[in-house]
Amino acid sequence: MSTMTLTRTESARSVDPAPRFTDLLAAEWIKLRSLRSTYWVLALASLVAIGINLNAVHSDLTYIDHPPRPIPGLPPYRYDALYHSLSSIACYVMAIAAGSLGAITVFGEYTSGMIRTTFAAVPDRRGVIAAKVLLIGGITALAGAVVSTASFFACNAMLASRHVGLSIAQGVSLQAVIAYAAIVPVCALIGMALGALLRHATASIVSLVMLLFILPLMFGGDRYRWLNEIGSHLPMATVNRLTYNPDSNSTISKWAPSVLDSWITMGVWAVVSVAVTVVVVRRRDM
Repeated sequence: MSTMTLTRTESARSVDPAPRFTDLLAAEWIKLRSLRSTYWVLALASLVAIGINLNAVHSDLTYIDHPPRPIPGLPPYRYDALYHSLSSIACYVMAIAAGSLGAITVFGEYTSGMIRTTFAAVPDRRGVIAAKVLLIGGITALAGAVVSTASFFACNAMLASRHVGLSIAQGVSLQAVIAYAAIVPVCALIGMALGALLRHATASIVSLVMLLFILPLMFGGDRYRWLNEIGSHLPMATVNRLTYNPDSNSTISKWAPSVLDSWITMGVWAVVSVAVTVVVVRRRDM
């Protein structure tokens, strides 16, 4: 065997094998775990969200025991157990916490310069982003599921003593619980996309708040259909539609999207957010 052949063989043996996807997941988990503030914020937000829902229902027990007098011409008062056990305030808390976590996992590496080390060790940027998406999506999905199921069952257990509680199989309860949980990872993916685009902490968080909470205020009402339809396809509007209880006294817009349309819209937000994150990270310099 020639000297050149021996050199090539030794060189091939000295090259480290390409990292497996499980290795990338483990690396991302180590990064996330090393920053305790990130997952502690999500854990604290989950406890706060459950507490908000439980406190709201517990405070309502007095009004359930002493309902308001019927108003002539209006239907009798009917307590909406679904709306109060899965409140929008708690949903907003989870949305901003998950979105901030998603943004931090991306812009945090750019601001600290760690992204150069990451891509030097793993040139496959798509693999790195896929690991981030799977990890953050999985963690926030778990948090959303815990908040949604715990809030629904605990709140309706309290309401059962007043005979107004719901079961998970009653009406749209199961759909509402799933949607209430699903919006959390969707917001996390939206945060990742904004973090990749802006690469700045303040800009990313402010943009997230604008998209989730401020922008819907500009696209509401029933006066102009096109404004209403734009607003109904924003992220938080999808969960509001999917958690709407048709058996309650409340009403929705006459141009409100269908349940299927809202599910599709929520999925599109998630897919587009992942695509934006992948494309931006691959094509932009560090």
